[in-house]
Amino acid sequence: MESAMKPTVFLDRDGVLSENIVRNNRPFAPQSLDDFVISAGAADAVAAIRAAGYLSIVVTNQPDVGARKQRREIVEQMHEKLRAELKIDDIMVCYHTDADGCSCRKPKPGMLIAAAKKHGIDFSRSWMIGDRWRDVAAGQATGCRTIFIDYCFAEQRPQNPDIVVQSLNEAVPYVLRAEMNNTEKGYD
Repeated sequence: MESAMKPTVFLDRDGVLSENIVRNNRPFAPQSLDDFVISAGAADAVAAIRAAGYLSIVVTNQPDVGARKQRREIVEQMHEKLRAELKIDDIMVCYHTDADGCSCRKPKPGMLIAAAKKHGIDFSRSWMIGDRWRDVAAGQATGCRTIFIDYCFAEQRPQNPDIVVQSLNEAVPYVLRAEMNNTEKGYD
């Protein structure tokens, strides 16, 4: 039964697959489709992840919608662009703010758990790649290995990510080596 479970790379959206808007050394989500720029190399990174047998699932907090600073339709247009250009397997979104106390907003693992139920995911063979402490904490809560993309933002740091890199392109080889080791152990 476990061999039917799928390894997955969970990817944060802003700062991983798309460019952050940075002000005063702090990251912010793009507010318009024109501001939504897919990161250089993201398409190749996702293609490599999928070619290695991983699902690619975006898990993204978009609290500006819940705070009424952003329209949900704009966020959905951004996600259609991601699906079209990167061939993402799924996108899980939390539109809540911290004040809502939901179980889906990272650092809580609700989006990852929902994706696991929907897709039959093996967390022990999966990864969470993100650029914020919330991403790392959500991955750790499910038992995923975590990769922190460190842009040295002026904000809270994650605790004990498995790997720290400077870009998604630097993260992918770690994932691919791990899957090669799993294949050699007979997990595929």
